Amino acid sequence: PLRGGASFSFRHRALRFIWIFIWQTFGCWTPTPFHPWRRLLLQLFGAKIHHKAKIYPNVKIWYPPNLKMAEYSCLGPNVNCYSMAKITLDSFVIVSQGAHLCSGSHDVDDPKFQLFAKPIHLHGHSWIAAEAFVGPGVTVHEGAVLGARGVAFKDLTAWTIYVGSPAKPLRPRAH
Repeated sequence: PLRGGASFSFRHRALRFIWIFIWQTFGCWTPTPFHPWRRLLLQLFGAKIHHKAKIYPNVKIWYPPNLKMAEYSCLGPNVNCYSMAKITLDSFVIVSQGAHLCSGSHDVDDPKFQLFAKPIHLHGHSWIAAEAFVGPGVTVHEGAVLGARGVAFKDLTAWTIYVGSPAKPLRPRAH
């Protein structure tokens, strides 16, 4: 049996509980055009979001203080931001519907199965397509594309299109 203790303080867990309640009650179900309202809720809980960024309905954000979005960045419908560590979206980044940005996991070699977290950084003009997965510690460099349902556990080179699981380069992207 796993014997790991709580990985987060009571205060941290309480804040996340309050956040989830507020988001489920007042945020995630709102109509698509209500981007300013969803931005405001996230900002009230510590997210750093540019006023021209867009957050679509039904997005899940685990811990808002670890989310930073620049101008014209976008989290599409049903995106899951498991923000145990910082998740940064630079300008003109698109994360499409159903994609998963996962900045934390478990150490499978640790007998206590402890959590670990590493930041994710999506550089400008990159695109994470529908239902793709970006793992802990990944940097998606400028203009890179991770195709639909692709899985990235390593950094993606600038202006390159990646597909598959694990993600492999398909071809350069024009820019």
